[in-house]
Amino acid sequence: MTYSAAAGRKIPRESHKSSRRLVGILCVTAVAAWALAVAAGLSVTVEGPPRVLSLAVHILALVLAFGAILLVDWHGFLWLIGRRELAETIRLDGAAGPLIWSGTAILLFTGALLSPDLSNPWTLVKLAAVLVLMLNGIMLIPLMRRLVVMPPTTTFAALPLGQRIHMLLCLGISQTCWWAAIVIGFVNAEF
Repeated sequence: MTYSAAAGRKIPRESHKSSRRLVGILCVTAVAAWALAVAAGLSVTVEGPPRVLSLAVHILALVLAFGAILLVDWHGFLWLIGRRELAETIRLDGAAGPLIWSGTAILLFTGALLSPDLSNPWTLVKLAAVLVLMLNGIMLIPLMRRLVVMPPTTTFAALPLGQRIHMLLCLGISQTCWWAAIVIGFVNAEF
């Protein structure tokens, strides 16, 4: 999702409605894509060199998506403590968004080719973490739309309490779920 800066502009009421509608559509799409990937993983078995290739692409997609998220989260943290301006953080988020979402889409596709073991409870936790991550990223859209119209020098402390809580919750969910999925994947040798 790309955001264009329009400092000082008020958000029209219809924009709030369009954000809610967009979030709803994207959430349904994310759940459907996730469910399709899980269903495909149950019915598709890939062996030999194609499995090795799927595994390599899966790991590269993980590095792409998680690396971009780490960068955005780190830059957001620097803004939170006053070391970066809001405009810089929004610009970086806009640049990293395509990397995050394309990496996530590739993770879903290649994950389906790796035939996840749904009888393993850790695999279920990992799959749930992936779904939560996707929904969490979508839930940031309305917040980012509100931030992009604020003056470029707006500080974290100047945000309304609700927006600060929203941002910190999404950050916590993002980091917790990514690390859980990575650790579970390595421990269970499911990558």
